[in-house]
Amino acid sequence: MPNATIEVKWRYTAAEEEAIIDAVHSAMVVGFKILEWDRTLRLVVHEPHRFPTPPGESDRYTLLDIDLIAGRSLAAKKAFYQAVVQNLSSLGIPATDVKILLRESPLDNWGIRGGVPASEVDLGFKVDV
Repeated sequence: MPNATIEVKWRYTAAEEEAIIDAVHSAMVVGFKILEWDRTLRLVVHEPHRFPTPPGESDRYTLLDIDLIAGRSLAAKKAFYQAVVQNLSSLGIPATDVKILLRESPLDNWGIRGGVPASEVDLGFKVDV
């Protein structure tokens, strides 16, 4: 159930953009054990002058901000990080140009399925992986 925002400044084709979204989603399935159909991802393409990056980073610098329910283990996070950089590197994005920020919040802070706290809903998957 994570919400992911992928930010880039490189102009990719529509097919490449879809591949980037799929790569990040696949990594969430592997690392966080979310369900395959659970896809809430956005790809934002910035004008290069509006997205300064650290010195030494390439034009393919990719920033991932992911909001998720608290409870994943460090092992799950590491598996996710490795899957992300592996998946994106196969698309020509250097592993060193990927920055990932996870923001975790408790189940009570997620209003879903008609405005119900996620703590009161059977999510269909385990959060504590």
